[in-house]
This record gives sequence, structure tokens and C-alpha cells, in this order.
Amino acid sequence: MKLLWADIILVIHFLFIAFVVLGQVCVVVGGFRHWAWVRRFRFRIAHILAIAIVVVQDWFHMLCPLTVWENALRRAAGEPGYSGTFVGHWVGRLVYYEAPPWVFTVAYSLFGAIVLLSWFFVKPIENR
Repeated sequence: MKLLWADIILVIHFLFIAFVVLGQVCVVVGGFRHWAWVRRFRFRIAHILAIAIVVVQDWFHMLCPLTVWENALRRAAGEPGYSGTFVGHWVGRLVYYEAPPWVFTVAYSLFGAIVLLSWFFVKPIENR
């Protein structure tokens, strides 16, 4: 049962990352294609807060609570957890590349800056 909950947290974590990354792709593409929904204030606030949480956690060298929770459940079920961050672990596994922590800090910070800049280039509109 603990592994099931750990896998559920893994899926939630993946969906969070997909929201941050694909949400930004949609903002940029939608800005050019005049999609009204990418300018919705609630969506944009949720999106900028999501990346802000990631950037602040990384600047303060905090592990994501989802990573901590998933690791605890996996270890309680007798499986090994991650040795570092969720993103670092899975990016390393997906592309067989391990980067020093500062690379992820720079990547998160740059992505956060892109999200912030898109706030000004694809301006959100309240109550649309």
C-alpha cells in the first residue's frame, strides 16, 4: 500500500512539473495565436506561483515536500529513495546525465524568469 501511495505522489509530482513546463509553452504559443484562456488571471497566478515555489525551494536548498514524502513511503516499503532531488534523479535517469546542483538552480531560475517575463508580454486579463 505504501508503494501505491508513493506512486500516486510520483504522478502528482509529474503533473505539477507538466503544468509548469507545458503551461509556459501554452502561454507563449497562445500569446501568438490569441488564445484567450492563456490570459486568464487565475491560470497565470497559479502558474507563476508554481514556478516561484520551485525556484525558492532550490535557492534555499530545500527538497520538494513531494520528494520527501515519496521517499519516506518508498523507504518504509523497503525500496531505496532518491539520493538527491526528484528532478535531478529523473532527468539523470531519462537522459543518462548527472549535473551538479547549481545547474538545476540556474535552470529553475532561468525558467522562472521566462515565466515572469511572459507575464508582461502575454498580459493576463482578469475575469475573462
